[in-house]
Amino acid sequence: MCALRRTIGCSLEAMDRKAEDFEKPIAELEKQIHELGLFPPAPERDAQLADLEKQLDEKREEIYGNLSRWQVTLVARHANRPYTLDYVERLFNGFLELHGDRQFGDDAAMVSGFAEFNGEPICVVGQQKGRTTKSKLQRNFGMPHPEGYRKALRIMKMAEKFSRPIFTFIDTPGAYPGAAAEARGVAESIATNLRAMATLRVPIIVTVIGEGGSGGALGIGVGDRVNILQFSTYSVISPESCSSILWRDPDHPEEAADALKLTSSDLLEMGLVDEIIPEPAGGAHNDPEAIASTLGATLERQLDELRGLDAEVLVEKRYRKFRGMGALAALEE
Repeated sequence: MCALRRTIGCSLEAMDRKAEDFEKPIAELEKQIHELGLFPPAPERDAQLADLEKQLDEKREEIYGNLSRWQVTLVARHANRPYTLDYVERLFNGFLELHGDRQFGDDAAMVSGFAEFNGEPICVVGQQKGRTTKSKLQRNFGMPHPEGYRKALRIMKMAEKFSRPIFTFIDTPGAYPGAAAEARGVAESIATNLRAMATLRVPIIVTVIGEGGSGGALGIGVGDRVNILQFSTYSVISPESCSSILWRDPDHPEEAADALKLTSSDLLEMGLVDEIIPEPAGGAHNDPEAIASTLGATLERQLDELRGLDAEVLVEKRYRKFRGMGALAALEE
């Protein structure tokens, strides 16, 4: 387990360095704007600021319009990217978080509870990462234990009982791979969620807001609509782990990311997601308010589409949707 933690730590440091590389021109322009902004207002200074801000917008558009799959993976993991509770704060009112799975304990990597969305009572479930060292440890880096999935299912069944729509937010490297999680049945808890979510008689809208990693993501990923933010990823395995398997070396994540086809456009093409939510220039972390507004409008529209469906029709359509996945046309060599 210590070796696993050391590997995760080294990978995170390497990812930070690579993220800084492709964003370096943006960071340099932001630094120049900040330094120039410290000078007293003057026509010449204001003109220079306007020019630099224009350059910054153009550079963001250029860089984020041409990201490789590996770079998209790094953006999906960005430390300042909005997390589940950031969206809860911006989109919902009166959020009441509920804790515990009534079997083992509470898992801070999974948040769940009830709130209001445009005045309508709803249920919210999502993985939550931390930002500080303390909160990262508390949230277990967004990797739920089995009790996290059991808590999520307990809350979702309550939502079904009281006819409340369910919104789930996916953002996890995967379920926690430790011995304790295995001993408490993490695979079984995920499988149970998949079966149960397929038959819940209320609308379920899923949104991938960062990383969608393996079964850890699927454990709250069965829904009538599956959205993904533009610079998020959704995959059966991380590029680093895939690299370790295919090349017996974790140092080929770029090639692995290309092979996995884990970006939003790849997933939409394969029919694994229903809609891509466009992000502001520079990614969701560059303008959390803008992405929250865009996402909120999408969720409102999709809920309106689903609200009028009979429960039997809703469940049948959901079944057909997931039953049809994997039927791909012949792939090019």
